[in-house]
Amino acid sequence: MFYKTFLFIVFILLSSIGLTASAGEFSPYVDKKGNISLPKNFELNMVHLGAWFVPSGGASGFHSVFTTKDAVEYFQNQGHFPDGAVLIKELRADIKKDYTTGSNVSFATDVKQWFVMVKDSKNRFNDHPNWGEGWGWALYKPDDPAKNLSTNYQTDCLGCHVPVKDKDWVYTEAYPVLFNK
Repeated sequence: MFYKTFLFIVFILLSSIGLTASAGEFSPYVDKKGNISLPKNFELNMVHLGAWFVPSGGASGFHSVFTTKDAVEYFQNQGHFPDGAVLIKELRADIKKDYTTGSNVSFATDVKQWFVMVKDSKNRFNDHPNWGEGWGWALYKPDDPAKNLSTNYQTDCLGCHVPVKDKDWVYTEAYPVLFNK
């Protein structure tokens, strides 16, 4: 009896922070029509996979990527992400200042945007313009984090991922935690 009560409490706690899907659901961040939502408090509830720094251009700044612990463990064992896995890339602007550790040191400031990918090897949402190539794709800005600004993954998202098509569209080389087992 204690074990069942314990499992129930764990499930309720995980559900309250958005880390589990109820039975039959594909992902807690995808509705039945295939609309993707930005997970709330993901920075506190997910694993930081790694980061990129882009020094110039429209995508300049710090790119930090997050997913769930379960998705990391699955990847470590299977070599790919499981269905329903969520990857979130948070892009933050940077400022450069001089510190005792060095000159022209960059640090992250305000969020510029979030990118969200949801793994879907079964192509559940073929008719949705933000789903394809085994993933759901979304883009959010800080002024309205509830509105997906991506209208078509082929024109809005895929172009940046072409170099890693053979890696299931994910730049895994920046995420050492995936390969630490």
